[in-house]
Amino acid sequence: MRPKRETYTVEIAGLIRHLPLFEIAPGVRIAIFNMLGDTEVVMAASKELARRIPKEAEVIVTPEAKAIPLAYQLSVETGLPYVILRKSYKPYMGEALSAETLSITTGQPQTLYLDEKDLELVRGRKVVLVDDVISTGSTLQAMRLLMNKAGAIVIAEAAVFTEGERAKWRHIIALGHLPIFTNNAKKG
Repeated sequence: MRPKRETYTVEIAGLIRHLPLFEIAPGVRIAIFNMLGDTEVVMAASKELARRIPKEAEVIVTPEAKAIPLAYQLSVETGLPYVILRKSYKPYMGEALSAETLSITTGQPQTLYLDEKDLELVRGRKVVLVDDVISTGSTLQAMRLLMNKAGAIVIAEAAVFTEGERAKWRHIIALGHLPIFTNNAKKG
């Protein structure tokens, strides 16, 4: 039997969830938010974010993989198309654009790819970048770089949660904020 893990309780668009705390470095823990398989949270968060994103938005853009259900449901709520930035290149993606970032989750460099078929969908369009959690901003930076290469106009950035230094994320449209826990203290 595995030991009971400590949790951090959050409210997401009226729903309560208890996020497990995991140590990511000695003495540093974060609350892990994973909406995959939680249809109720995906639908509630999408509905709330749809109310908050700018009305002039034309395309939703998200990185693979945990935010895909959010982007899909946000597309349903707003009627906007959505684009997935992939984390690996496949030959059918043609002349894809790419941008590199350092993943907080894996600690390894990660490349995001914009499929050739999606290039015309974002070029010259007003896009909203969407992710599940914005923590260090490295994925967001790669998304911005990729949209710049594609000629898209980023008009907003949104997430279910921001994490860490709250002041750094004031411009993000978010439903909540997750602190970082250090030696039994809460920061952010």
